[in-house]
Amino acid sequence: MEIGVLGCAGRMGRAVMAEILASADLRLAGGVESPGHPALGQDLGLLAGAEPLGVAASDDDRALIRRAQLLIEFSTPAATLAHARSAAEHGTAQVIGTTGLDPVQTAGIHEAARRAPILWAANMSLGVNLLQGLAEQVARALDAEAFDIEILELHHRHKVDAPSGTALALGAAVARGRGVELAAVAERGRDGLTGARRSGAIGFAALRGGDAVGDHSVIFAGAGERLELTHRASDRRIYARGALHAARWLHGRPPGLYGMAEVLGLEPRKG
Repeated sequence: MEIGVLGCAGRMGRAVMAEILASADLRLAGGVESPGHPALGQDLGLLAGAEPLGVAASDDDRALIRRAQLLIEFSTPAATLAHARSAAEHGTAQVIGTTGLDPVQTAGIHEAARRAPILWAANMSLGVNLLQGLAEQVARALDAEAFDIEILELHHRHKVDAPSGTALALGAAVARGRGVELAAVAERGRDGLTGARRSGAIGFAALRGGDAVGDHSVIFAGAGERLELTHRASDRRIYARGALHAARWLHGRPPGLYGMAEVLGLEPRKG
């Protein structure tokens, strides 16, 4: 399978290319960056930390979309939406790991998925996606009045959004387990005299520092006991491997919007 990487010079783009080059069944169709990016013209193999390929990073996203059988993207929300729309015109499958999309951009991804298969996940780690399933089950089993839920995440100092997309996905999972809308119960910042904790709230805390790849914990705190579900990432290659696992699963699927839960068999595809 020929895979094109959008956002090829970013941390995740480089990791994805390295995993593609190390695989026996996948080929790198090319890599794209935004116009003016300093990586343009650099050899993709060198960007991936491998031997030179003789293929340079380009800003011609449309040419790559036409050439590749499947696209993998970890980039900015605006670029991701533009690429999804372009890929949909050609029916090209896409695995998206970009986070931070606003409601309008999210609606655009849903629209593009009507014409091409798209797998979109806030986190491509297989372990994190299993954590989401477990957290939802625990939230469903524990009484909301007796157990408070707090979600804690730690990332490197360069991360620009908070809470992380993964933390928000975990919040959505536990909200589903409780049968509530996350927006109605989320508490995303506490400072000063906040008063007592709101019953039924789902709290978020975001930590930033050093080179932490990503730690996520879902805490169920009751009177006299506490249950904590935690995933710690020490190497961002787990996200690249998860993206390629998703790509293999997505290849040949009909148009639609898919998630990692379906890849892992945690739930059937919902219409």
